[in-house]
Amino acid sequence: MAFMKKYLLPILGIFLAYYYYSAKEEFRPEMLRGKRVIVTGASKGIGREMAYHLARMGAHVVVTARSEEALKKVVSHCLELGASSAHYVAGTMENMTFAEQFVAKAGKLMGGLDMLILNHITSSNNPMTVFINDIDQVRKNMEVNFLSYVVLSGAAMPMLKQSNGSIVVVSSIAGKTANPLVAAYSASKFALDGFFSSIRVEYAVTNVNVSITLCILGLIETETAMTGTAGIYNAEASPKEECALEIIKGGALRQKEVYYDSSVLTLFLLGNPGRKILEFLSLRNYNMEIFIKN
Repeated sequence: MAFMKKYLLPILGIFLAYYYYSAKEEFRPEMLRGKRVIVTGASKGIGREMAYHLARMGAHVVVTARSEEALKKVVSHCLELGASSAHYVAGTMENMTFAEQFVAKAGKLMGGLDMLILNHITSSNNPMTVFINDIDQVRKNMEVNFLSYVVLSGAAMPMLKQSNGSIVVVSSIAGKTANPLVAAYSASKFALDGFFSSIRVEYAVTNVNVSITLCILGLIETETAMTGTAGIYNAEASPKEECALEIIKGGALRQKEVYYDSSVLTLFLLGNPGRKILEFLSLRNYNMEIFIKN
């Protein structure tokens, strides 16, 4: 009890005060003007809306998804909206070789990279019917929703280090809380949190100036989400256009986490200052020379 009063409570107070009251930089659309941005899963839904927002802001955009015809339309509209440049590369993130080669091609098209937005998910017809004995779907969720994100980030890292850029990872409340009927999807999203949050700490310790923003989304009004949850899950869906903009803002401001949901309680309940305190305290147990050598 004495330890708690002397150390933990003051630390908790400092963390909460910083988290809720520290001054935050205000987002300005010109932050993205001329920036070189990749958006995955951009043929529809949130990804397509992010591409359109970035185009209006004057960014260079390279989009990818499986549908070449849909991507052609997205690129055409991006140019109409004012993108500095817009290109597409069609392919599937089930193919890790394509994922790695795509980043290299996008970098050549734009002459580098400032922001990598990872937004794609597996094309399961109904993700809310994947159960524990469906190993093929579990594997597909982990490979597409998680492993391809790691491959893309690794391929992009040399360019992002050079530009002091950003990785934006689109995740879900299902990657923070347990929910029925989405075990495979949820596992892939929990994996994103564990991997990219750990990498963020490593970068902070080793002074790598590449930000990592994890975006935790609730139910968003996209065709895929509405179809997948129809008759199963009843909750208010948030607009995809506004969601897309909030994701871009979070990446531009280099925020650690972005919460976007119809419930105002989401940030308060999932912000979890206890986890942040434990992560901070756990660093005391590491030999910092290990990071310097690596």
